[in-house]
Formats: sequence, C-alpha cells, structure tokens
Amino acid sequence: MFYRIVSLLGGLALFLYGMRVMGDGLKNCSGNAMRMALKKVTDRPIKGFILGMLITCVIQSSTACIVLTVGLVGAGFLTFRQSVGVVLGAEVGTTITAQIIRLMDVSAGTGSILYFFKSDNLAPIALITGIILIMFIRGTSSSAVGTIFIGFGVLFVGLMNMSAAVASLGDQLTGLLTAFEHNYFLQFLSGVFVTGIIQSSSAVVGILQTLASTVGVHFYGVFAVIVGVNIGDCLTTYLVCRIGAKPNQIRTCLVHIIYTCIEATLIFTTIAILRSTHILSDELWNSTLNAGGVANMHGLFRLIPAILMLPFIGKIAGLAEKIKPDAPVDEEDSIIENHLRDLDSHLLDSPTIALAESGHLIGHMVEIAIHNYESAKEQLNEYDMSRAERIAHREELIDRMADSCNKYIIAVSPNITFEGDNRKMSFQYKALTNFERLGDYAININEAASILNDRGEQFSERACDELSVILKALDEILEMTRIAYRNNDLEVAAEIEPLEEAIDDAINRVQENHIDRMVHNKCKIFNGIQYQNILQNLERISDQCSALAVSLLGQFDEEIHGLEHAYIRDLHHGNNPEYLKKYHERRENLLDQIDTINREADAKEQEGIAALYN
Repeated sequence: MFYRIVSLLGGLALFLYGMRVMGDGLKNCSGNAMRMALKKVTDRPIKGFILGMLITCVIQSSTACIVLTVGLVGAGFLTFRQSVGVVLGAEVGTTITAQIIRLMDVSAGTGSILYFFKSDNLAPIALITGIILIMFIRGTSSSAVGTIFIGFGVLFVGLMNMSAAVASLGDQLTGLLTAFEHNYFLQFLSGVFVTGIIQSSSAVVGILQTLASTVGVHFYGVFAVIVGVNIGDCLTTYLVCRIGAKPNQIRTCLVHIIYTCIEATLIFTTIAILRSTHILSDELWNSTLNAGGVANMHGLFRLIPAILMLPFIGKIAGLAEKIKPDAPVDEEDSIIENHLRDLDSHLLDSPTIALAESGHLIGHMVEIAIHNYESAKEQLNEYDMSRAERIAHREELIDRMADSCNKYIIAVSPNITFEGDNRKMSFQYKALTNFERLGDYAININEAASILNDRGEQFSERACDELSVILKALDEILEMTRIAYRNNDLEVAAEIEPLEEAIDDAINRVQENHIDRMVHNKCKIFNGIQYQNILQNLERISDQCSALAVSLLGQFDEEIHGLEHAYIRDLHHGNNPEYLKKYHERRENLLDQIDTINREADAKEQEGIAALYN
C-alpha cells in the first residue's frame, strides 16, 4: 500500500509539472498571435462551448482539457470569462469516449485512427516530438512548441502513472459501483468516490459499459452512479488545479464544480418529477441497459444541462467570482494600474497632452525604482524573504511600466510636429531606460544580500561603515534626480554630475581599502566578492542618475542636446570653475568621511593591541 501511495503521488507530481511546463511553453509560443486566435474562438460562450467539446473529443479527457484551459488562463491567453464556455463544452465532449467505446466494442483497434489518441500512445509521441523540436531543430519558436509537447506528454504520463497505481483495486471498485442498486444516495457516493480514485470519468463509465455488456445493469441501478461520476470528475480537476493556482485559475475550476452541482440537482429533480408523474414509466425504470444505453444516458445527462445553462454562463461566472474574490490589491500596485490606464490611446493625436501623460507615468516609475533600491538597501542590514519577494514583484511592475510607456511614446511619435515635443519624446525615451536600469541594479543588490544570508556571512564593521558613506551619497543623488525630473529643475540637474564623479572616486577608495583588508586576511574572499559586486551596482545607479541629468539639461539647451557625451567630456577635462569647485567639495567630503572611519578603526585596533600587552 505504501508503494502504491508513493506511485500515486509521483504520478500527481508529473501531472502538475507537465501542466506547468505546458503553460510556460504556451506563454512563450507566439503569445499575441495565439491570444488573438483564442479570443476569436472564445468571444462568445457558444464558440467556447464548441471548442471545449472538440478538444475533449480529440484527447478523450475532460480533466486534461480543463487543466489545459486553466493553464491558458494562467498564461494570459484566455480570460476567466472566456474559459467558462470551454469548461461546459469539455463536460459534454467527454461523453464521446463512451460513444467510441460503444461503437468500437470497448477498445479501439490498432487499425483505427482513434488508436493514435489513446493516452499510452499519445504521451510518448508528444514527448518524442517535443524533444526533436528542442534538441534537433534550432530556433526560439520550435523550442517553445517543443516545450508545449513535452509538457503535454509529461501530463499524460502522470495520468497513466496514477491510473496504474490504483489498477490493483479494479475489482473492488467495480463491485462498489453496482452494490447499491436500490439506494440512490449510496449509488451517487460510489460514483463520486470511484471517479475520485481513478481520476477519469470516461474510465468509470467504461467500467459500467463493460458490466452492461457482460452481466447487464438496470436504469434505476446506475443513473445515480453516473451523476456521481460527474461530481467525482470535477472534484479531481479542482484539487489538481487548486495547487499553486492564481485566483482566475481557481475560478475556472470552481465553475466546473458549480456547473456539475447544478447539473446533479437538475437531473435528480427532473427524474423525481418524471417518476412521480409516471412520465418515466416502470418499463424504462426497470429496463436492462447495454453498453449503448449507458453511453446514451451519460451523454444526455451531460448535454441537456449544458444546453440549458449556456444562457446563464454569466451568472455562473459571477458566482465563482463571489466565492473566490480577488486578493487584496497592494496600494502601490493599485496606483500603478491607475497610471497605466492614463496612457489613453485617444490622446495620440494630441502629442503634447499624450507626452504629459507618459511623463507622469515615468515620474511614478522613478518613485517605484527608488523605493526598490531602498528596499534592497534594507536587505543588506537585515535580510527578509517577504521583502525580497516584494522587490522581485516591484521589478516586474517597473518592467511593465517601461514596456507600456515605450510603446505609447512610439505610437505618439508619428504625430509629433513641434521641436519641443520631439525633444520631450527623446528625453522620455532615455529616462525610461535610466529608471528601468535602476530597478535592475536594485535586484542585483538584493541577490548579493541573499547570497550572504544563505551563507550566514556578513561584512566587517569597517566595511559596513565605509559602505554606509556610499549609501548616503546614493540617497542624496537619487533624491536630486527625483527632484530634477519632477520639476524640470535644471539647477539641481547641474549639481548631479559633480556628485556622481565624487561618488565614483569614493567607491574607488572603498574598493582599494577592501582589497587591502582581504590581502591582510581581515575580510573573507567570498565576502569581498559580494562587497565589490554591491559597490559596482551602486556606481552604476549613480551613472544612471548622471545620464538622466545630462539628458534633462539637453532637453532645454541647444549646445548640449545631441552632444551629451561631448558635454560630459568637456566638464571632466575642461576648466569649468563652477563644476570643478563643486566636484572637489563633494570629493573631499566623501573621502574625508572614509578616511576618518579608517583612522578611528585603526586607533581602536591599536588600543586593543596595547590593552593585550598591558
């Protein structure tokens, strides 16, 4: 029993992994084209219903079809509302398997084309196709398609493994299905239980058809079992899809449960009414069914409720949304969503207004990027996993904002006629790059903090004190950058370059000091590598602030616009007295702080040595 359970869980693990791999492949495989195609097919519930039936007819598994649909919802190819019709169609499509069993005399022969679609044939074919596409056919698209095939194959291998794990229980499960002919509630529970174990409604109905063909079954003895089969099928799907799923994916699974519960209620109520009014005659009630009769009953029990409920898809979806509401939205996320909605395509014909909106979004992007840097800085003092997750999520938001704003600016560009708007567009495009990179460097700092935390390492007191000088200077230059961008403040922008150069010199001094500490075994080599990595990312953040400031100056100064690199070169190598004064003041201040830290630390060390001798 222990090894059967291990095998069952192993099959479940393969199933879940296959679902994830297939979803990743779908996400990477021509996303926009596939999304548009699916939207066209599922823009109306009836189209989604037909699509669900067709997919289930091909793969002969409503579970696999619904899992595929859940994966598409998670990957963003389908909305939750679009998936509802597909789920109802899958419920009906699975009845085709029973009709095939009926027509093909229980199993498809090797000469039939249907033999190709049996899971034990389809799985290895999908795996072989996937590995050929990934390993032997070069190209991004072939690799993405190959990943889909691999995920599909692994998913079916998992299903087969789970079925094999409970194969030895077949006789007991078969007896359970026919043990309660006169107790309809226990019939119903047996159908739920057996389907939940075998994880295939088609397989359970196939067992009933086999019994009908050999010993015969009565209408009254199996109708409740078939209703229970429907419930057991949806419970299995829900449990599988529930693990690690997003809210919209869980809602899709809930639709399956809600639908089958309503379906069961309709069937039991209708049969009770028909039986009490004698419309359902004793002759039919007591009739013996063959395999075809079981298939027909299964088909009608799924088709009629689905047709009746198609007009109420919106109500079913609404109920699922009430049961599984959206998770509370972080205030920061909500603000970003509002700003993204401000990029109105109707404003593209008015470039000045449109660029004002994109400028506001970039301004908020500055806040998010700086916030992420501040969070990464906190990780250096005290690492927190939840903060690390938020940093990663915030970086995704920054990338999304940059992508949306970039597309919006490009869409505005053909309508620009004034030179002022053209310069503003050019500046915004550069600013996007600067602020997006700030987010990247914050991620790098967080990763260095994570590595140190995993190793249980920390920097020496002297290294931390020197680093704090650089961090304070970064805080100042980032604040100046924020003010310069938000207010178009050219005076503040002009102050950024001398501070940036002073920070570079200070970082060089700190790096030299840290190398000296490593040489004299005052700091571990591993820690030193991470320290240098952090300093390098801090320097790059400073560089982005400088680039933004020079771009801002160029937007309003003819002599700088388009010649930003020459402007920087002239500042560094020329004789601009104002720049040189500010640079030397900043440099001396930072280096003096660093030297003071080392003098005080050396003095403490000497005092400690003297105390030992005394």
